[in-house]
Amino acid sequence: MKTFFSALLGIALLCTFTNRSSAQTSNKTVRNIVLVHGAFVDGSGWEPVYNDLTDKGYRVTVTQQPLSSFEADVAAVKRAISLQDGPCLLVGHSYGGAVITSAGNDPKVAGLVYIAAHAPDEGESEAANGKQYPSAYKSLIKGADGFDIIDPKMFAADFAGDLAPEKAAFMANAQMPVADSAFHAIIHDPAWKKKPSWYMVAQSDRIINPDLERMYAKRAGSKTTEIKGGSHAIFASHPEEVSKLIGEAATSIH
Repeated sequence: MKTFFSALLGIALLCTFTNRSSAQTSNKTVRNIVLVHGAFVDGSGWEPVYNDLTDKGYRVTVTQQPLSSFEADVAAVKRAISLQDGPCLLVGHSYGGAVITSAGNDPKVAGLVYIAAHAPDEGESEAANGKQYPSAYKSLIKGADGFDIIDPKMFAADFAGDLAPEKAAFMANAQMPVADSAFHAIIHDPAWKKKPSWYMVAQSDRIINPDLERMYAKRAGSKTTEIKGGSHAIFASHPEEVSKLIGEAATSIH
């Protein structure tokens, strides 16, 4: 009899755990997150955001675009989307925003999250939009081979003013040169016109004018949050706020 009641207790506990787990899962309409880096950096800067989201039960993929052309970068992100086992959120930082604006038309993409990112409209390029809303930085170095970098001596001040000095120095000296032509790619069929979006504005961004970020967010109808003192590197310097916004997006899509 004791064994019988122990078995019943075990079944009850298992059902309680299963119901609780099912409730937690059902609260996450989207559980797949694809993180897309911007120009001059690679996916490693997303590590704190990745860790926070995976700790919360999300399945997170970090892309590594080659930055050799806009088309190649979009293809790399589409490749990552194809590997998802269900609906996903695309999260783009900086130039990565232009990439997800194109790649986000994939049927698996349920929403878009822009982190201090470009979100061009039909027929626009981020380079042209940047001329309308001039940036504060003057440290771009254009290589003779058509690939650009940011002057490492100015990287911390212009790109990562709120990041720990040693991290900013590493990022400055681990840059991925980006094809200048990628910044001039013309966007067609922007995904934010069809899918819900969220936007994080970096109030102290020197790479993208914060007013341009606000324009992008307002035009797309994005749910917007602003980070006071946030540099262009907010994806690395404010990972808690970034992952919180992504989580809000993931649980808001039905």
